[in-house]
Amino acid sequence: MPENVEIKARAHDFDRQQSLAALLCGQAGEKILQRDTFYDVPQGRLKLREFGDGSGELIYYLRPDDRQAKLSDYVLSKVAVPDALNAVLSKALTLAGEVCKERCLYLHGQTRIHFDRVEGLGEFIELEVVMRSGQPINEGQQIVADLMERLEIAEEDLIAEAYIDLPTDLSEK
Repeated sequence: MPENVEIKARAHDFDRQQSLAALLCGQAGEKILQRDTFYDVPQGRLKLREFGDGSGELIYYLRPDDRQAKLSDYVLSKVAVPDALNAVLSKALTLAGEVCKERCLYLHGQTRIHFDRVEGLGEFIELEVVMRSGQPINEGQQIVADLMERLEIAEEDLIAEAYIDLPTDLSEK
């Protein structure tokens, strides 16, 4: 399975941090509307991601709930008709919930930098270092540490949970 080293953090100054990412990457980010429908599975997480253009992806991933940079194994399959797949999955599996977000994606080297406005939760930053085959995890962790410094992401801003597992009143805390 492909692997990422990743973190998720609450943005403490979303606009400033996003400006830093644009300067670092030398370009404006790509705006993406996403709706993730999660299904209960025995281990890991399974989600159907629908994009604003009607396309989608089915994503299974396995990752520990840890605040620090962690390894995430995932499998992704493009989906031509997400509504039809959702109808099948909803009959076969229990729905765990839905997360809607507006994402701004920046690319820096082997890292995907996400600035997310998540409905009912607030503003977040995710760093996903797409690991090369055989690349040691500590290299991915070092890339994350460097980008955290450049984007002014503090240790206390890090969160362990997936968006689906966060309480919806988090933005009020």
